Amino acid sequence: MGASGYGGTELLRLCATHPELEVVVATGGTSAGEPVGRHTPALAAAYPALRYEQTDVGALCGLDAVFLALPHGESQRLVPEIAGRVGVVVDLAADFRLKDATAYPRWYGGPHSAPEMLAGFVYGLPELFRDELRGARLVAAPGCYPTAAALALAPFARAGAIEGGVVVDAASGVSGAGRSTAPGLQFGAVDEDFRAYGLLTHRHTPEMEQVLGRSVLFTPHLVPMARGLLATCYARPAHELTTGEAIGLLEETYAEERFVVVTGEPPSTKSTTGSNTAHVTARVDERTGWLVALCALDNLVKGAAGQAVQCANLALGLDEGAGLPLAAVYP
Repeated sequence: MGASGYGGTELLRLCATHPELEVVVATGGTSAGEPVGRHTPALAAAYPALRYEQTDVGALCGLDAVFLALPHGESQRLVPEIAGRVGVVVDLAADFRLKDATAYPRWYGGPHSAPEMLAGFVYGLPELFRDELRGARLVAAPGCYPTAAALALAPFARAGAIEGGVVVDAASGVSGAGRSTAPGLQFGAVDEDFRAYGLLTHRHTPEMEQVLGRSVLFTPHLVPMARGLLATCYARPAHELTTGEAIGLLEETYAEERFVVVTGEPPSTKSTTGSNTAHVTARVDERTGWLVALCALDNLVKGAAGQAVQCANLALGLDEGAGLPLAAVYP
């Protein structure tokens, strides 16, 4: 559902080569009736006959999995009708990510319409919540900013290696804003520009705080590129910590994780383009005492659609990596 946006388009791309998933229904709102290949020519060869359909909950009944790639607020309205009528629901929006219903009015501008369902959703970051995702029926897949911040900082937070609040500075490509025609996202506005937005009020802040268990000062930035996200995170070590020990902790945490690469070099967004991988590293500055943890990923794959497929694989009992690319596109 919501298959005509960037997140939905990426889901269709990944499902096209997935060995176990077959796309039966793709809803497209204002694109209903239009062939998928005409709307997005990149998908023409993979889906020569598929057309976007109007949203019809009845058409979803009995399906093994339903992905929701809809604007915030839409999933709250639809999930109560879908849950229990399909095998697994994976929501790519933030509608069910926060456990505290009272946080939604402050960060999302209005009350949650289905607060009784929040507790039933599993937070869909497999590297941190894999056990809960196995066999889950309701999954709230995190977006690109919270994923990058969590992968960079959660190993230190869980090990008690940092104390106090943390700072997250992150920059994302324009596709992170969706398939929008807003003036600020047009080529003339974005090209040769670099800007911060959502100062002190970005809605992903409480999500990061929920996962990390500490206060977060988050500043997102818009970068003039289509894909990619780089998060640079700062924290105070709780005890003496060296760069070698910090990288060692990341290596220990992600030793068995096929989609996380721990690198000694600063991570690059280009190294993750088109893949479901995240690249992380860390440094400890002896002069200031700060820990710096970094994460690069593709905001549309590991930061959205790839993450959703990874979660669906776990929930459905499939190979976790099925249909998900390890290699990035380069150059």
